[in-house]
Amino acid sequence: MEKKINEEEKEATLEDIVKNDYQGATIVELNIPTKKIGVASDHRGYNLKQKLTKYLIKKGYTVIDYGCDDKNSHDYPEFGFKLGEAIRDGKVEKGIAICGSGIGISIACNKVKGVRCAKVDNIKEAKYTRLDNDANAIALSGDMPVYRAKDILDVFLKTNFSNEERHQRRIDMLNNYD
Repeated sequence: MEKKINEEEKEATLEDIVKNDYQGATIVELNIPTKKIGVASDHRGYNLKQKLTKYLIKKGYTVIDYGCDDKNSHDYPEFGFKLGEAIRDGKVEKGIAICGSGIGISIACNKVKGVRCAKVDNIKEAKYTRLDNDANAIALSGDMPVYRAKDILDVFLKTNFSNEERHQRRIDMLNNYD
């Protein structure tokens, strides 16, 4: 059972706080959702992954689950690698990775060339990892409240890369590093 949230703890809606600084319109008005999403977790992220999968399907996304499939102990690198490879190979457009802290699975995803996975804790980080870094995956803590994770996903999936030259130059530097 989820804890009742008072107004101070409630995450703001997209319309409340997410504005596209470059266009002056809300992110929701400007963008079409990415349709094919990969999800992966270890055992500590399993419950949140299940809830977010249902949420994404209700919103019209196709969700491909790269594991794990239960609450038994699992090693996060295995699932981070699978998700990263699916992004690299074009099987999914974006990825959502979840482990206890979100840190380990983000490191695993980032071992796959071409993946830019950001460990995200709030909607501001979700917005800027897309606008500035063109991240193609995010990592979340399995302990994150579901309402916050949903808000983060909405922002991440509906925010486009800014295409500013300085940001593209930095991404190219990352992509070209061996």
